[in-house]
Amino acid sequence: MTKVGILNVTGYAGSELARILHHHPEVIISSVTGRSASGQKLNEVFPHLADIDLVIEPELGASVDLVFSGLPHRASAEKVIPLLDDGIKVVDISADFRLKDPETYEQWYQTEHPRPEYLKEAVYGLTEIHRADIPKARLIANPGCYPSSAILALAPAIKEGIIEPDIVIDSKSGVSGAGRGLSLTTHFAEVNENLMAYSVEGHRHLPEIVQELGRLSTSPPAVMFLAHLVPMTRGILSSCYARLKDGAFPSSQEARETVVELYREFYKNESFVKVCSSPPQTKQTWGNNLCLVYPTVDVRTGRLVVISCLDNLVKGAAGQAVQNMNLMLDLHEATALEMLAIYP
Repeated sequence: MTKVGILNVTGYAGSELARILHHHPEVIISSVTGRSASGQKLNEVFPHLADIDLVIEPELGASVDLVFSGLPHRASAEKVIPLLDDGIKVVDISADFRLKDPETYEQWYQTEHPRPEYLKEAVYGLTEIHRADIPKARLIANPGCYPSSAILALAPAIKEGIIEPDIVIDSKSGVSGAGRGLSLTTHFAEVNENLMAYSVEGHRHLPEIVQELGRLSTSPPAVMFLAHLVPMTRGILSSCYARLKDGAFPSSQEARETVVELYREFYKNESFVKVCSSPPQTKQTWGNNLCLVYPTVDVRTGRLVVISCLDNLVKGAAGQAVQNMNLMLDLHEATALEMLAIYP
């Protein structure tokens, strides 16, 4: 059995990791940490994890083979770099290793990266795009939740070169994407019966989206990304728009049919991306590791429209992390992740 540790198990992503890993047949959770609940039993802090008999420690207290980090950016790098130096495999859910350029990281996260050489080594852990690199990696940069939905929505079109590089991504997320920390903007009275755009001048996930879409394209895309907060707990819905290249299809009507087949072919062997025949809903991904994708073409304007949905705490965080771990450990990719959505 592989022994794993979870840094910051008291965060939403950390507690989701514990929930999923508890049923994993090939790993055992040997140590968990948490700053706010150090010294308390995990099953007392989270009664839904009643069968996990572990004490939340200030630092990892047992030997581990692989560590998941659910810490915020900067704090995560400070904790996992010594682990990497000791040869321990890491799946980092923070943003600390996602961006390849240290100057871009510093610009968007307002801090200097402590070990920029690890940015080059880290594998961006969106399995459907970088599957070949993940099994041999010792450091996985787990994708952000918004980028996961946007990249999976646009990857086939970008890869096949059927759209112009000017792309609009309109995303809406549940409140759990902001984490468990208290803030006015996530206060019930502020969020309930409300809808708001935020980070309008530039969201931190934007450079991540541009970086990964750019790696699939012959020319860097010009991406407009706008995030919204909606009054629900879980889920992300991204609506993506791009103009089809002139001459890519004989007609817009034919483009609509061909685009669907292109997407089905691109994802035909994927366990966790499903191409839908109707627009998906966030509720259809609640609690599971799926990303549902609906591609179509607006025949009036000649634009590609792709709608994608996922659970920001599963495919957008903990489930994706376990998917990556499975490949790192040479296990079946879907192990412990084949749960169905909770609906309604």
